[in-house]
Amino acid sequence: MYEQYPTTDITSDDKLWALLGYLFTPIIPAIVLLIEDKKNRPFLRYHAIQALAWGLIWVVLYFLIVGLCLSPLYLVASIYFAIKAYGGEYLVIPLLTDFLKGQKWI
Repeated sequence: MYEQYPTTDITSDDKLWALLGYLFTPIIPAIVLLIEDKKNRPFLRYHAIQALAWGLIWVVLYFLIVGLCLSPLYLVASIYFAIKAYGGEYLVIPLLTDFLKGQKWI
């Protein structure tokens, strides 16, 4: 299964940045990873990397025309991910999270 992540040091600021990361991907996650004090926070780093990967997948699919058909699904999924992140949860996106963990990025 998945290892447990610490949830005691998650601030409301962390939750807000994670929410914005999923809604305004890939811009906000890239900004989070460039800000020194933000990228060292485990919760924020986890969600920023995952939201960045989610956004990059979307950009690639969009330019392959497939994304035009899947736009509503992408929007609903992004809002769902944002709400879960704002709730302080370490979200698991099927396939994507496993890939990122396998690469040791999160």
